[in-house]
Amino acid sequence: MRLLCLSLLACLAACATTPHPSTTPTSAVRPGVERFVENPPDIVRGKRVGLITNQSGMNRAGTSTIDLLRAMLDLRLVALFSPEHGIRGAAETIVTSTTDEKTGLPIHSLYGADRKPTPAMLEGIDVLVYDILDLGVRQYTYESTLALAMQAAAEKGIPIVVLDRPNPVTGTIGEGNILEPKFQTFVGIYPVLSRHGMTLGELAKMYNVEQKIGANLVVVPIEGWRRDMWYDETKLPWVNPSPNIRRLEAAIHYPGTVFFEATNISEGRGSDAPFEQIGAPWLRTRDVVDSMNAMRLPGVRFEAVEYTNSETGRKFPGQVIKGVRFVISDRETYRPIPASLHMIALIRRMHPAEFQWAGANNRDGGLITIQRHGGTDKLRTAIENGTLPALLREWERDQAAFMAKRSAYLLYPETPPAPRALVP
Repeated sequence: MRLLCLSLLACLAACATTPHPSTTPTSAVRPGVERFVENPPDIVRGKRVGLITNQSGMNRAGTSTIDLLRAMLDLRLVALFSPEHGIRGAAETIVTSTTDEKTGLPIHSLYGADRKPTPAMLEGIDVLVYDILDLGVRQYTYESTLALAMQAAAEKGIPIVVLDRPNPVTGTIGEGNILEPKFQTFVGIYPVLSRHGMTLGELAKMYNVEQKIGANLVVVPIEGWRRDMWYDETKLPWVNPSPNIRRLEAAIHYPGTVFFEATNISEGRGSDAPFEQIGAPWLRTRDVVDSMNAMRLPGVRFEAVEYTNSETGRKFPGQVIKGVRFVISDRETYRPIPASLHMIALIRRMHPAEFQWAGANNRDGGLITIQRHGGTDKLRTAIENGTLPALLREWERDQAAFMAKRSAYLLYPETPPAPRALVP
């Protein structure tokens, strides 16, 4: 009996000290929020904090950054700020300010009447903290939200702390062009590459210096991340950063397929694989697939698909879509931007009567969407004049210049990429 009691006590002690399997972190990569909670910077101690976040802000165990900061004794969380898609990442339209049902905290929308925190929103806040998973793409609006928050913090004279997270599509690959300042909008706020190969913490450092924002910026780095890591190699839990980025594969395609938003071709919203397939009811998919595969673009192949778009699809709601699926064969060599732009040019040639560019956007000064997404007016001209290959070669010079310039702002050592041709 005594041995049985001792065994039982030993078992209870082990159970009390061993984390539950469902909450045991398995990753050696630790996001900035974990380091922040363990050792808060002096700049936040005893301060009232406003947190810019969404459902992607969490630790390795899946506990939200909101809950983690509310439990901290070193600071007081007093307000939340939500980016595009809202605090839970489910909204597809303009987001309104509201009150968080769980915490009772005010949620100030940064994707509604205001895109930048106003002085009224910042009243009673001593420090801003930012924690959101980004895609490493200029057109993804969370980067603009960060830039505008940095501006607002600098103007208010309060610090801003960025809790860094991995770039899901690695920190080694650069693609696209550098945005021309006259085409600055909310889907491209500063002159960086379309796919820039930086974390948000690194990007914040660059913004602060190059754009002379002058924010009192603190970046809490990731631990254990290498620049050549894809997100699934970090072993961090995946959570959809926005409603239509549902897998890492979608995040890999997104730098290219986002350009279909600038056309009357569906980018897959309303299907089961947004940003992984494109289409239209009138598309000659077999001709498109055969022509694209004949180009032998590195790391990708194309398949003909057909699907019925949902009634909530942004384009062709409820209609049968003849589509093309992008299938990754080698993500290291795949370059989604040239692949998608070549396809847009091809479809425009094949369907001169049906193809259209997307219309104007009044909020961003009436710029045609292809100019907003491209950060230039050269892209549309090149596609229409048949000079896209020459423009893509010109963009390679942009890539070399930017990748060299960003070196001063990197927080994690460079991983030399293997030399390879980026554009066929």
